[in-house]
Amino acid sequence: MFPFGLKGKQKTKKYAVMKRMISLKDHRIKPQDRAKEKVKKKKDPSALKVTEVTKYPSCLFFQYNTQLGPPYHILVDTNFINFSIKAKLDIVQSMMDCLYAKCIPYITDCVMAEIEKLGMKYRVALRIAKDPRFERLPCSHSGTYADDCLVQRVTQHKCYILATVDRDLKRRVRKIPGVPIMYISNHRYNIERMPDDYGAPRF
Repeated sequence: MFPFGLKGKQKTKKYAVMKRMISLKDHRIKPQDRAKEKVKKKKDPSALKVTEVTKYPSCLFFQYNTQLGPPYHILVDTNFINFSIKAKLDIVQSMMDCLYAKCIPYITDCVMAEIEKLGMKYRVALRIAKDPRFERLPCSHSGTYADDCLVQRVTQHKCYILATVDRDLKRRVRKIPGVPIMYISNHRYNIERMPDDYGAPRF
């Protein structure tokens, strides 16, 4: 016995059936309406091959960035300030403890706008961002997406160290040669991709 009283093959519904169309190269179409066959051009073996090579800045010696030196210019991300507050770290002092040199933290207009958007919960972070020791960088681009702004700045100017805890941003910056990343681990600052990080903890 068949279930539900059905005999033989069950009929299945057909979804999204395309109308069959005649190819433009078909012999049934008039010659003037028919698609013309493409004629392949033979490559000239003596012709010069032109390849575009990405320009790398002259300050890079392989992966080592010669523009990095005291005083260090550090671009600060929104979450870096928030995590520093949670870890009870003074940003400027902890940076100096990590690098054994004078550090100037920089805050872009995008990062400032992001902290202001977070509201009253992050008023301490906003007060820290308005610290006179922090330098302000004006943004000329449209939109207030901080990650794109920071990546753009780090790509254009090789004198910055990026301070962030964001995994996605770290992954993006790691693809750019010669940009060290500062992050928080074990209640202190650490730095990666920098050969002369004197005070950074060794794990």
